[in-house]
Amino acid sequence: MARSAESPLVAEAAAAPRPAESGTAALTRRMAAGDEAAWREFHDAYFAHLRRYLLVVVRGDEEAANEALQATLLRAVRHIRRFDSEPAFWSWLTVLARCAASDERRKRSRYLAFLDRFLAMAPRPEPGAPVDADQRLSKALARALQALPAEERGLVEGKYFAGQSVHNLAAAAGETDKAVESQLGRIRRKLKAAILEELKHES
Repeated sequence: MARSAESPLVAEAAAAPRPAESGTAALTRRMAAGDEAAWREFHDAYFAHLRRYLLVVVRGDEEAANEALQATLLRAVRHIRRFDSEPAFWSWLTVLARCAASDERRKRSRYLAFLDRFLAMAPRPEPGAPVDADQRLSKALARALQALPAEERGLVEGKYFAGQSVHNLAAAAGETDKAVESQLGRIRRKLKAAILEELKHES
């Protein structure tokens, strides 16, 4: 049986070249596929731009910009997908950056509130003492937190930095609310002792 002739329109469509994939589309497609070279290209092309953007968002606070930048990059790794155009990709990146900066701002506020509790408990500097006394206390607290076992540090960070409730922390750990409250109390006392011991050796 003779084969029917192919429609001229179908033949023309098949022969027509497909539109070339844009550079951004190709890059983001490769990134979504886990191509390490594509991620290096992305870093070279966007790292400095994102950092400058975040410096504006956080009003020149370099430390906050750097922390938000790292969080932005982590979010990009988790949620990357193909984008057809560079403006759409950049718009998506700036949304990630603003959200990361906002989260880091809230985290920092909780950290400062946590630090204030220890400043209130610690001996106040004598008149004429160096003006960086509170800064030394902050650094001592950071070192004491890092020295905690991972489980205890996770409780402190969850309660005071991430703003989780004791009830949620207890549910995640399979403990009662009262048990978690007791653990947090012991950890606070441990931190205070470690900080005062370090400051005593500094003096």
